[in-house]
Amino acid sequence: MHPLNTVKGAIVTGFAVAIVIAIGLGLWGGSPVGFNVALADRWLHIISGVMWIGLLYYFNVVQTPGLAAAAADKGGPGGAGVTKYIAPRALLWFRWSALATWVTGAIYLTLGFGDASGIVKAFTLQTGFRTIGVGAWLGTIMLFNVWVLIWPNQKKILGITPATDDEKAAARKTAAKASRINFILSVAMLMCMGGQSHGLPF
Repeated sequence: MHPLNTVKGAIVTGFAVAIVIAIGLGLWGGSPVGFNVALADRWLHIISGVMWIGLLYYFNVVQTPGLAAAAADKGGPGGAGVTKYIAPRALLWFRWSALATWVTGAIYLTLGFGDASGIVKAFTLQTGFRTIGVGAWLGTIMLFNVWVLIWPNQKKILGITPATDDEKAAARKTAAKASRINFILSVAMLMCMGGQSHGLPF
């Protein structure tokens, strides 16, 4: 599990380094070292969100155009390597980081705003929670798209679920549209998520 040679080692080492730095900063600042559930959850929310949205951007900006270019290049190597080895792994991290982002966000809305009604206030768009609430709704729509539209159709495209050529063609269109919608919504969603604590706490 060498941190420079394995993904698992890098993840474990990254978390260990972050924890050591957090403890060190607390000691340096003269604060008692303790565990804050809401702050730890927010940290996990940010990490999982970076993974989710990073992969969303990879799919929309790199992989989809790259596969289209590979399909158009009749003498080239094609996209079989990407669809066989890269896409399934990327989709695994993509769908689970989406779920982790939503769950940790819901926990933070429950714990991080001082009272357990934060999640209700956000999803009902009450004053002071409208910005984060709109972001939460956009994230919920995006999570729905990942698990209900993108992943089931990607399973057909990748041959994980049996499908005819016509079903695969339809699946490609549905997955591509849902992914592009998520790409578009993510811009406003990220504005709302950052805006709640950085100048837009409406």
